[in-house]
Amino acid sequence: MVGGVFFSSGGYASLVQVVNEPGAAAAPDRWRWWSREPERLAWLSAAALFAGTIVFAVNLVDSFIQGLGATAEDRLVWSPDMVGCALFLVSGHLALVGIGGWRFWRHRDLGWWIVAVNQFGSILFMVSAVASFVRPTTGDELAVGLANWGTLTGALCFAIAGVMQEFEHPAGPRRRRRA
Repeated sequence: MVGGVFFSSGGYASLVQVVNEPGAAAAPDRWRWWSREPERLAWLSAAALFAGTIVFAVNLVDSFIQGLGATAEDRLVWSPDMVGCALFLVSGHLALVGIGGWRFWRHRDLGWWIVAVNQFGSILFMVSAVASFVRPTTGDELAVGLANWGTLTGALCFAIAGVMQEFEHPAGPRRRRRA
């Protein structure tokens, strides 16, 4: 549950960052906690990401309910998982479109790599979600190993992209000052 809070907080932080970035619809003269800017791809991407984290929070809370049958588990746990994964894929697609898309291999553009690694993580999360469907007849997941592998590797992609963001800076690479 604690990880879920951090996950949703990170999604919200992404949205706040987009709302306050230079070039936002209304250049903020003060810090803003929210805005509605559906005409901006960056805002749409961040909003879809945040919405996905909220849906995953529902999925996480529902997964603690004991004694669910296969149909109830698919409805309360698997369905929100699929919706959250779809929102992550939409978010990643919008981010890719915003930076030029897959058709332009930008091997020297750190921003492109960050978005591409995140999108690959979203694809792996979707693989995990599909594999975790509970068969109504047996009550077993389609592929437990694949579900666990997809979740782990998708989360690793997100973590790697998060570390990569530390090296991305609007004014160029950060340099450490020597004391």
